[in-house]
Amino acid sequence: MPAYNAATTLRQTYAEIPQDIVDEVILVDDYSSDETVEVAKSLGIRHVIRHEDNKGYGGNQKTCYQKALSLGADVVIMLHPDYQYTPLLIESISYMIVNGLYPVVLASRILGNGALKGGMPRYKYFFNRCLTWFQNVMVGQKLSEYHTGYRAFTREVLESVPFMRNSDDFVFDNQMLAQIIYAGFDIGEITCPTKYFEEASSINFRRSCRYGLGVVLTSLQFRLQKWHLGHFSIFR
Repeated sequence: MPAYNAATTLRQTYAEIPQDIVDEVILVDDYSSDETVEVAKSLGIRHVIRHEDNKGYGGNQKTCYQKALSLGADVVIMLHPDYQYTPLLIESISYMIVNGLYPVVLASRILGNGALKGGMPRYKYFFNRCLTWFQNVMVGQKLSEYHTGYRAFTREVLESVPFMRNSDDFVFDNQMLAQIIYAGFDIGEITCPTKYFEEASSINFRRSCRYGLGVVLTSLQFRLQKWHLGHFSIFR
């Protein structure tokens, strides 16, 4: 769980995690200004890591995945502790991976209209659809969305893609998916309801635009690398 100021939602999120199939819970706090760490420890989360400065959303995930691999994880699921995505899907997502159906699974807010029903701002929905169409064309996939923060990986995937070379900002998610597709791993999707409310984390319009430009750049880099017209470190 990559956490930032999640003290008010962490308890509710953690309560829905199916502990009978989850072996370890890791929470990485990215220098929050609230009591996220204290709440995590009070819940009995064994692996709580606190950054000494704010490393960004991507930087937080890097720590999460490195810690999971060091613990010997075979399946790693990223779940935001802001309760925007329900932990009740963990069992279904895990089933798809451990039974060998897919090495990567994304919980899609777009399948089944979950995004709009859950309150996603319409401008975000519009740009989500535009960016997803562009990315599908550039990388040769047919995913319903590339921008969900709820995703799962096998150990092999995390050990195969050079995610440590990615940005520490929000575009990390997109770069990682581009690396996974470039490496030839199949990606499965599952319908996911979502909730937008005041405590749920969300980037503002300015940072959304910056993220969108990063997505376009990543997709173009992918295509140029495939055509042998460019060489980019995130794909080496």
